[in-house]
Amino acid sequence: MADKPTVSDIFRRALEIRRSSPDGSYKDLKALIVNEFGGGPVPDTAFLTIPEYDNITPEEDWSAGLPIVLRGIQNNDWNDVAHGILISLEQVENYPKESGREDDPEKEWRNRTKGIAAAEEKVLEEWMPADLMAMAKRSIKS
Repeated sequence: MADKPTVSDIFRRALEIRRSSPDGSYKDLKALIVNEFGGGPVPDTAFLTIPEYDNITPEEDWSAGLPIVLRGIQNNDWNDVAHGILISLEQVENYPKESGREDDPEKEWRNRTKGIAAAEEKVLEEWMPADLMAMAKRSIKS
């Protein structure tokens, strides 16, 4: 069990390889992963996950390769495992370049009040009748 890699281990190794040679092709990276891990057992499906990258890419992107990794595990095919890892890696690398980081303030994709702020303000103003509002202000002053 200790010598059996997890999908996360393989993904982290792919990131290391990519950092050491950022100009290398994905095809070469896939070959390196298959050469390095291919002689051993495939990961368990119980560990079918990669580290989360929600701050960089939406979940549907960074996890895009996991179904192919699962197919590779089920068929005991290291080429599919490596291919799925590369799909997720490619999404993590390219999404910020193509659309900006998810945590970029200009995107405001996590700002839940962006489209409803004016309506919410109006409702809050009308929520309490004027006489109750005046009573509340008087009780705060005293």
